[in-house]
Amino acid sequence: MQSSAHLFVTGTDTGIGKSVVTAALLRAIGSRGLRVAGMKPVAAGATWIDGELVNDDAVLLQAHANVELRRELVCPCVYEAPTAPHLAAAAAGESIDLDRIDAAYRQLRLRADVVLVEGIGGWALPLTAHAMLADLPRRLGLPVLLVVGIRLGALNHALLTARAIVADGLSFAGWIANTLTPDYAWGDATIDTLAARLPAPLLARVPYRPDPTPDTIAPFLDAAAVHIAAC
Repeated sequence: MQSSAHLFVTGTDTGIGKSVVTAALLRAIGSRGLRVAGMKPVAAGATWIDGELVNDDAVLLQAHANVELRRELVCPCVYEAPTAPHLAAAAAGESIDLDRIDAAYRQLRLRADVVLVEGIGGWALPLTAHAMLADLPRRLGLPVLLVVGIRLGALNHALLTARAIVADGLSFAGWIANTLTPDYAWGDATIDTLAARLPAPLLARVPYRPDPTPDTIAPFLDAAAVHIAAC
């Protein structure tokens, strides 16, 4: 089975389960016989281990690829400070190198049928003095998949993010509803409202899990995996 599906995964905010959903998608797509790779091109918030900066999200994506990948390809720009990426880079005396990201992505495309490139934070985020996060999928030629954290405030965050994706000239490929709280009584109604208003298909509904892992939520992403693999 062959595919040419590559996507940029963004979220409605930071901390809404984007990395776990991306890793679960890698698992679900890989189970269909495709070579899959995840990429975290920019990571802010990392720990020094054996002389190397290690970011947990990048490690998660690397672990759920089914091809061998060097860490510098998965996460070419990683910084210690847990803050906005341009601030973390500046704290390290650097600036985010889009050429380095581009080169790493091209290498991943040679190794995998499907590459999922996970963004950082939400959508309207500076990367450099002149570049925004939207410039990354634009440069890489990637459509955008939106992970929506379902909780109070999700309608505003999701509708504004979708409007910004379209206004930035990117292709909005679809969205995934990721339920974040067990006691939000309006979760289903929120998802239904977004399904009626967002200009892209709802690919999956992920129910609340107290400690979600890629293994526990991958079964809920089967339909999304089929859709992505068929692109």
